[in-house]
Amino acid sequence: MSADLRNAEAGSLIAEYRTSVITREMLAQYAEASGDLNPLHLDPAFARKAGFEDVIAHGMLSMALLGRLLSEHFPAERLCNFNARFVGTVPVGETLLCRASLEATELGSAVLALEAVTSTGTVAITGSARVLMA
Repeated sequence: MSADLRNAEAGSLIAEYRTSVITREMLAQYAEASGDLNPLHLDPAFARKAGFEDVIAHGMLSMALLGRLLSEHFPAERLCNFNARFVGTVPVGETLLCRASLEATELGSAVLALEAVTSTGTVAITGSARVLMA
């Protein structure tokens, strides 16, 4: 599905995506695939010692879930760049609501403001992407 950028106004919501629940199994699979075996993401006792109630999702896993918003709404060949800033944590058992809003259009491309928010309202990631308009 491709979002319509030509008729959108600055500030308007372009696309939304809600992730599935982030599970311990998902964290373990990501840890194995990425080689990021930090116990903060895998060991509840360690996470509690670090000040969290339970383990938290890997930042790069959360970013990948935000990236899925882009891949589900725009063809890969139209994506010019994607960046993210980690501003909050994502506890196990959460979902993320990922949103893209139109920031500006310039020379045949659109700049999108991105965010990923937990179900409790914590902004976990902010970022931006540039996509070519069809």
